[in-house]
Amino acid sequence: MNGSPHSDSGPSTPRPQHVCGIVPPWLLERIAELDTPRLARAASAARYSLLATRPYRFPESGTAPQTATGPARGATAERRTVSAPQRSIFDAERAETLPGTLVRSEGEPATTDAAVTAAYEGLGDTHALFAEAFARDSIDGLGLPLLATVHYGDDYDNAFWNGEQMVFGDGDGEVFRSFTSSLSVIGHELAHGVTQYTANLTYEGQSGALNEHVSDVFGALVEQHARGQDAAAASWLIGEGLFTDEVEGNALRSMLAPGTAYDDDVLGKDPQPAHLDDYIETTDDNGGVHLNSGIPNRAFATYAVALGGNAWDRAGRVWYDTLTSGLTERTDFATFAAASITAATSRFGADSEERAELEAAWARVGIVPAG
Repeated sequence: MNGSPHSDSGPSTPRPQHVCGIVPPWLLERIAELDTPRLARAASAARYSLLATRPYRFPESGTAPQTATGPARGATAERRTVSAPQRSIFDAERAETLPGTLVRSEGEPATTDAAVTAAYEGLGDTHALFAEAFARDSIDGLGLPLLATVHYGDDYDNAFWNGEQMVFGDGDGEVFRSFTSSLSVIGHELAHGVTQYTANLTYEGQSGALNEHVSDVFGALVEQHARGQDAAAASWLIGEGLFTDEVEGNALRSMLAPGTAYDDDVLGKDPQPAHLDDYIETTDDNGGVHLNSGIPNRAFATYAVALGGNAWDRAGRVWYDTLTSGLTERTDFATFAAASITAATSRFGADSEERAELEAAWARVGIVPAG
């Protein structure tokens, strides 16, 4: 598919090139190969989850999501009045049909279902970050309604953005808890929608790693913004709370220290690299998009900590400006770094702390800005 951004008068929305799941396929494959009675349910769930994660179409008779006509890039989004969120939560009832049964709409009282409540609140927290920190009106910048389906599949071990809505599995209960249990996961997946409506980074190789990286950045910022945490107090963990007590690990990924999120006798050690010298060349995982994202992740997290204060105020602002600056779909690490320095210079000045610390952050992970 083409998927190139188009003007606001365009006839259709940009489409993602891939269903973006929070759990990388190589981790699910490792779990699927387990041969131990203690984790038999987890192994079965992982095998099912690997088969179930694929592009989805809404049934013609079902409730199709509303979409805006065309992406809103940075300047356009900031000129608009930010609207209140419009959330709809559906229940798949352990089936794979989307969107499922509508169980909570905007403004309705909470149900007794914890997953419904967490999804509803997480969508609201994500809307709040983009509205309050970046003056962006929902995912597309044009007030796009936010849809989510919970209880998807049978012990489904993932959460994903499919180009139109969020989808959450309940986890297998042995390795993974419910995927609504982590706010950074909700923010991460919705941020894939923001990337879809802006740079639409191709989901493979370095551009794909940047796609995952941008979602990790905004997933972390959603969590920090909702908790009122500054950069120093934040954990910088993505997927904290997803693992059960059976797993020796804190989260799926650590932005501040890639490669340290988990070290488990069953799952193995977190394989993310933290420096360009250790970049992983592979054909798996769309060219290592969940692996090599650790490199720019470390650059951003250390940059935000060096600046101090709320990460969304300065570091996050630079990243948002970069994402909405007109990047091409095949942007690589060096080009993204150069664009971020341009963004920092434009917003804060050539002699600013924001630019100096950013240059140091890219150097720390071995990325030399293009040009």
